[in-house]
Amino acid sequence: MSTKPVLPLSKQIAYAVGQLGWSTLVNIIGLALVYFYLPPSNAGLPNLITTVVFLGVLNAITLIAASGRLLDAVTDPLIASWSDRSTHRQGRRIPFMKWAALPTAFFCLLMFVPPVQAMSGWNIVWLFVVQALFYIALTFYVTPFFALLPELGHTANQRLNLSTWISVTYALGIILAAQTPVLADLIQAMFGVPDRLAALQYAIGSLAVIALICMYVPVLAINERAYCESTASQVPMLEALRHTFRNPHFRFYVVADFAYFTSLTIIQTGLLFYVTVLLLQGEALVSTLLTLMVVVSFVFYPVVNILARRTGKKILIVVSFVVMSIVFLGVFFMGQMPLPPAMQAYAVILLYAVPLGFVAVLPNAVLADIAEHDALRSGVKQEGMFFAARTLMQKFGQTFGILVFAALTTLGKDPGQDLGIRLSGVAGFVLCFVAAVVFLRYNEGKVLRELKEMGSG
Repeated sequence: MSTKPVLPLSKQIAYAVGQLGWSTLVNIIGLALVYFYLPPSNAGLPNLITTVVFLGVLNAITLIAASGRLLDAVTDPLIASWSDRSTHRQGRRIPFMKWAALPTAFFCLLMFVPPVQAMSGWNIVWLFVVQALFYIALTFYVTPFFALLPELGHTANQRLNLSTWISVTYALGIILAAQTPVLADLIQAMFGVPDRLAALQYAIGSLAVIALICMYVPVLAINERAYCESTASQVPMLEALRHTFRNPHFRFYVVADFAYFTSLTIIQTGLLFYVTVLLLQGEALVSTLLTLMVVVSFVFYPVVNILARRTGKKILIVVSFVVMSIVFLGVFFMGQMPLPPAMQAYAVILLYAVPLGFVAVLPNAVLADIAEHDALRSGVKQEGMFFAARTLMQKFGQTFGILVFAALTTLGKDPGQDLGIRLSGVAGFVLCFVAAVVFLRYNEGKVLRELKEMGSG
């Protein structure tokens, strides 16, 4: 059992606010990047990069996104290893987060400030370089941030509580990111900015400042040495990474997580297209839909916490994946249902919000259990590497999701020519169903039983 004090509620919330910051940044990119650089014909925005297709389905933005993830294959485990092995007087995690917050917010903004406001090869080079810098900076923040979760939560219930809080703030980050088109509308109306491109840039810059402030909250509020059992690992990076992927519980977890995040990114990237192309509604509806989705999912958070303690987390996650796969399939029929267009959008979002309430909370708590279980069995605390490996696979999933969606746009992304947009829903259905099937193999009962036997309740 840990000899450190229980993290008080105020500091649990301070920890979670850090996720609000980086969630806002990554969701801005997820929601707006493809739309910003390859907008549909009715968006009032210029194409900033070439729409030429390579190998039949690949365009410039898919190649940029895919190449950026190759760098993560090195940086994620490297930063995790540095964090796990750190002997800094302020702790193993907080110092990394302190120095990473500013560049993460800055490079997020720069991704939406291309050097040429028209189609240009320079914009491709710009996006390639700045995207790489953004994800390096993000990894320096996110990997240590997640590694704090099993260290701040000394029991399974404490880890579940922390996971619930950061799920709340991640969802709030979605809401903040979704305000981008609304803020752009306000900027154009209040300040007379005629250029839609400039208005979006001002909106993203304002949100990046808010995100930066949030990312500094846990850095300033939490004394890591006071609340964490912080023993530096001596295991070299490659050996630690191999050890992580040899863990059978982690393998089933991370494969399911990859499939889920791929499907989620496809749907998230496509949302502006679903609203403006399939339903022929205004961009501002996206903000309303995402806010409603998050609020409804919040309602289920207390239920998730209670049910997880009674039934376990695994079955709830599997059922949620199955329900989400069915909802994703509904995207294919959007605009063709015998309902008003706005009502179709609300119906899909409301149905999606329920399983989202479960998968937003539970997977982080499951991984914290796996990391703690491994530390007690092996005697080596390398939580950072577990969360880095998970983050790496998430990024690959997010990249694959953008690649799949952007590739599908070559089959049609404009009103009346929308087959590619519709097929993205089918892709989301397949991937989420795969996630459910794979996660059935996770042996939750064994992990929790052995945690209890080894003294981590």
